[in-house]
Amino acid sequence: MKKRATSKTRKPPTKARATGAKVPLKVVVEEKVIRKRVRELARQINRDYAGKTLHVVGVLENCFVFMADLVRALTIPVVCYFVRSQVRDSDSGFVAMREILYIPPVDAAGKDLLLVEGVLQSGITLDHLCRTLLGQQPASLRTATLIDKTDERKVDVPVDYAGFQLSGRFWVGYGLGFQDRYRNLPFLARIAV
Repeated sequence: MKKRATSKTRKPPTKARATGAKVPLKVVVEEKVIRKRVRELARQINRDYAGKTLHVVGVLENCFVFMADLVRALTIPVVCYFVRSQVRDSDSGFVAMREILYIPPVDAAGKDLLLVEGVLQSGITLDHLCRTLLGQQPASLRTATLIDKTDERKVDVPVDYAGFQLSGRFWVGYGLGFQDRYRNLPFLARIAV
């Protein structure tokens, strides 16, 4: 005869544990704070692009939740695109080369563009994307990021709309992942590694 499972009284799980986290997470920016900040950014973007159609280009993967909430809060006409960066290292004779590609290509000519990043760290790949798109002569080009890590900047990339200026490594939640996990968390947390 099989024994019947009995339920024990347990403490309710923390938000981090409830999502199956196997590493300790420290919640730094709560969900309601993120929602408020996204609405503030959207109001500013609506003012800046009043009477225009905005072409929003999201850099995958970290941007997808931030971009989704941001474009839903916009009242101006919006067209959405997504690109993914690929970095390839190759040798050309005795010289090591690094090539950055963005796929699929975006037709930027004459359009008002907003590039959306989840985390802006060194600025190298975003700077490259900006230069690539500026070569097509868009009407305007601005950038938005959920997290601006200015302390890690290697290239001076202008940030027109920044959600939060944070430092430290391994931010997760609200679309940001660590080892492809934790993107579903509704808050921003740091992993204690």
